[in-house]
Amino acid sequence: MFLRQLKKIASWGAQSPQELGINLQPVLVVNGDHDIMVPSENSRNLARRIPGAELVLYPDAGHGGIFQYHELFADWEVAFLKS
Repeated sequence: MFLRQLKKIASWGAQSPQELGINLQPVLVVNGDHDIMVPSENSRNLARRIPGAELVLYPDAGHGGIFQYHELFADWEVAFLKS
């Protein structure tokens, strides 16, 4: 199962970047700064490509950064949704 997922992820990652500049919705990109499943650089790149996107990278956090920092994430998410 893992190898099939990895193959699909690699295939998806080989595609040309999609146009994201036409997005009209507010976007909050959240990740841990040590995520090995979705590298933090991918989150930075995503946030750069979406106009007005907000990026949150939790320190010393992996793929479950929102769970490791659940209280901070909840506060940030509420503030983002209210804005």
